[in-house]
Amino acid sequence: MGYDISLIFKIIGIGILVGVAHYVLKNSGKEDYAVIATLGGLGIVLIWVVQLLGGFFDQVRSVFKLF
Repeated sequence: MGYDISLIFKIIGIGILVGVAHYVLKNSGKEDYAVIATLGGLGIVLIWVVQLLGGFFDQVRSVFKLF
C-alpha cells in the first residue's frame, strides 16, 4: 500500500474549491450556504483521512501480528 502525493493534491483541490465557493456565497449574501459548503468540504477531507488512517492501522496490526 504505497502512499503517493495524489491525496495531498486532492485535499488542496478541495480546499481551493471550497474557498472559492465560500467567498462567492458570502459575498452574495448567503452566509448560511457558505458555512454549509465549508463543512461539506471538511467532511469530505475527514472521510479521506479516516480511511487512510484505517489502512495504516491495518498495516500496523498485520506487521505486529495483532488480533
